[in-house]
This record gives sequence, structure tokens and C-alpha cells, in this order.
Amino acid sequence: MKPDSSELPPEVRAALRVYRAALPLVTAVLLPGYLARMVRRGNYKEGFWQRLGHFSKDAAARLRPHRWTWIRSISVGETLVALKLARALHAADSNLRIVLSVTTSTGYALAREAASEWLFPMYNPLDNRSAIERVLSALRPERLILIEGEIWPNLASACRERCIPLLLANARLSARSAAGFAKWRKWTAPFFGLLDWVGLPEAPDRERWIAVGASPESLEVTGSIKFDQESAASTAPNRSLEELLLATGMPGGTPLLVAGSTHDGEEVILAGLLARWRIAHPSLRLILAPRHVERVPALLRELKPLGLRILRRTELPVQAEWDILLLDTTGELKDWYSLASLAFVGKSLTSHGGQNPVEPALAGKAVVFGPHMENFESVVRLLLQADGAVQVDGPAELETQIAALLGAPERRQALGQNAIRSLSAHQGATQRTVAAILKCESFATKSTQKQ
Repeated sequence: MKPDSSELPPEVRAALRVYRAALPLVTAVLLPGYLARMVRRGNYKEGFWQRLGHFSKDAAARLRPHRWTWIRSISVGETLVALKLARALHAADSNLRIVLSVTTSTGYALAREAASEWLFPMYNPLDNRSAIERVLSALRPERLILIEGEIWPNLASACRERCIPLLLANARLSARSAAGFAKWRKWTAPFFGLLDWVGLPEAPDRERWIAVGASPESLEVTGSIKFDQESAASTAPNRSLEELLLATGMPGGTPLLVAGSTHDGEEVILAGLLARWRIAHPSLRLILAPRHVERVPALLRELKPLGLRILRRTELPVQAEWDILLLDTTGELKDWYSLASLAFVGKSLTSHGGQNPVEPALAGKAVVFGPHMENFESVVRLLLQADGAVQVDGPAELETQIAALLGAPERRQALGQNAIRSLSAHQGATQRTVAAILKCESFATKSTQKQ
């Protein structure tokens, strides 16, 4: 039987009233931009009604016989972590049925591709009370696992009311986000307190989570699932992609700068610097992987004045001269990193937050990123302390550092080896997370048992 909502702690009920009062106004302000972005990116054309907690007859019939483990992710990066965790959970208990929900269309494409008898992909519901209740009634989840962040008040409180364990795996909280929550701590800390378990990538993260309201008893250092992977440095580069490049007429051994998850402005900077780097390294080619592939048409227009020969990934295989390969596909970046002579990590030069530097680092590549890596500060600190990456303060230093690395293969190799060693402590993080999840109970359940 569902416990009465009065069982929510008083501070949660107070914060929830404020949140629910403000939500309609915030929704009204944000909705036009949200809808415009949805149309521009083509989001939610499939499964749109799932956002409101409605399922098709076929989906409802599939969900009804089981209780599900619900893993909630956001975009591609979190979805890759979620898929890795889902597979490990199912390997540990083959009876588990797992729902993987996502927010973005690119994340949904990844989840749908992995769909199976035991894995059901769907879109995340809005944090609307009726939508949340419909989804929880349809899934009857044994547990809800959040990936990295995104704690929604109506969802979190509904889980507490239903005694559903609310877990946060691979928890991520930047200093910037923590400072923002600190300003509104009276209203945000109660929701962090609803977390039954939080898997921390590193021990220094502990105090930050306590400061925003998470219970000290809920915190456990597991390591990072993202970083828990075997080094790719000892494996051969992706041969199928390498053959596609050679088929264009590119000579073997050509140096490649792979710029991953780039954001607005970074592609033009990198393309503009290409000619300068080519003074000393005339065969250098640039591979651009924009974070959002829907930007590709606009990017082509922005890059056209530079007079460079641009080839799109979807045009391969083709024999053609090219200066820049523009990746207009998703899900291949890790394989392109395996071919890189060195790698640049995007959203770090012209935007704030940064993207994940782990894949190129574990591929044994020399990794360079800009000054804005706030969302990955723990791994950035780890890499820099181990001399496993290079951070630049702007385009001028980027030009200097890339030029120096292109002329120093031994230095590039040393950076890659240092990075691999620094990340080795995270091996086994996935299994540690799985073990903790499977034994975790909700706070409400434990409280009932004590009575």
C-alpha cells in the first residue's frame, strides 16, 4: 500500500509546495524555447506521449507483467554509462527487467538500438505530478537509478512515498553547480536528502555532496563507471575506419587531430589554425566531431569562407582530397579517437562545462582541452596532476601546444601512458556500483522495518 504523503519529512513537504507553486510559471517561460528546440532537433517525434506518462497499447502490455529497474539518463554521455550499468546489472541478475529512459533524441537512438527482451527504452517523463504517477504505476519500479545528476522534486518525492529506492550512480556535482545549490539550500537540500544511495567517483566529492544536503550515510565511493574500462592503447586502431580514410587517397601515417564533442565557435577556431599547423606539418588532417550533429549544415556554412576541402562522414567511402572530415554521425567518436595522433576535447574553449576527456585518454592519446572543464574537474585534476593531459587558456596557447605536440611524438606517447596510469584506480567501478545497487533499500523501507 502506498504510504500517505505525510510520511515525507516536513522540510521536503515545505520545499515541494514552493517547487509546485513555481513550476507552472517556469514552464510557461521556458516552454516556447523548449518547443522551438524540439522542432529544430527533431526530438520526441517517436514516443512523444511518453513525456506525459502515456504509453502505447503494445508498450503498456509489455510493461504490465513485470516490475522494472528504472535507469534514468539524459543525453549520449549519460546513456552510454547507463547502458554499461544496465548490462552489468543484467549479467549479475538475469531476472532483472530494465527500463532505460533518456531526454534527448540522440540518447534515445542509442537506447533503442540496445533494446532487447529485458531492456525497454523510453523518453523521460516531465516532472509533472500526474505524468510521474502514471509512469510509476506503469513500471512499478523496484528501484530508480539516476545517472550522474538531475534530481527532480516530484519524481524524488513520489519514489519516497512509494518506498522505491532512489539511487544516484556515477554522481557528478561541479563546484559551479554546488555553489548554485548553496544559494537556495533551504529549498534544494531536502530533495538531495531523499537520495537513498549515492555512488561517488572519488573520495574528495564526499564533502561537496554533504554540503548540498545528501545524507552522509548514503554516500559510497565506487569510482567512475565512465573511467572503468580497459585501456584501448594496446589495441589496434579501428581498421574499418582507417580503411575508409585510406580509400580517400590519404597516405598512411598521416597525422590526425581529432576534435571531439565540439561546440559553437570551436570548429572555426580549429579550422582556422589548421593552415598554421600545416606550415611545419603539411600533411596534417583535422577530424571534427560536433557535439550536436544537427549543427552540421550551419557548420558547413561557417567553414566555407576558409576555403578548406571538407568531407562528411556520410559521404564515405569516396576517393577525394580533403582537409577536414566532418563527422555527421553519432556513436563512433571512441573509434575515431583510436586513429588520432592527438585529441582536442570540446566545449572547453568557447563554452563552459567541457566534455568527457576519458575516452581519448584511455586510448593512450595526447589530450588537449581548454580552460572550461568545470563538469569534469575531478578527472581533469587527476590527469593534470599525473601529466596525462594539457590544458590551454585560449586559442593562442592552443596553437602553440598543438604545434609542439605534433613535433614531439615521444611527448605525446608519455602523456597517453601517464593518463592511463592515473585512471587505473577506477577499474572495477561498475561492479562495485552493481553490488551496492542490488543490496540497497529505500530509506522509507528501512524506517518501516525499524518500527
